[in-house]
Amino acid sequence: MVSMKHLLLTGLMTCGFVIAADPVPPVTFIGHDKVAEALAKGGGIAKGSDLSVSGSHRTAAGKVEVHDKETDIMYVTEGTATLVTGGTMVGGAVSKPGQWLGSDIKGGDTRHLVKGDVVVVPAGTPHWFKEVPASGVSYYVVKVLKP
Repeated sequence: MVSMKHLLLTGLMTCGFVIAADPVPPVTFIGHDKVAEALAKGGGIAKGSDLSVSGSHRTAAGKVEVHDKETDIMYVTEGTATLVTGGTMVGGAVSKPGQWLGSDIKGGDTRHLVKGDVVVVPAGTPHWFKEVPASGVSYYVVKVLKP
């Protein structure tokens, strides 16, 4: 008969081998100057095999987007905007593999975003910056990539 202690030790040893088999990626540091530039002009900040981080600044509405394998996590750092999420994309067409652009959303939830807000848009969910004032909105986007 196997004791509880034996099962626990076997489990811990197995976990140790699994952890040891997966190399830990290096820490990525991005200086404030590059981050500020990405927020002012838009652009990539960091990229890995399963995520990307970018800064964005909009001064006008965009197109409706759907990403088949990317969850967007957005954090508003300055300004305001109206974001529509969910519903059904209208006029959608593939813009590149796994990415769709459209002209409108039928249904969906409308939110007024302000500094400090965080929005998580799961992969496959239509989303659209429908209204952006001329003063603009700046935000970080973390894209979590599904395999």
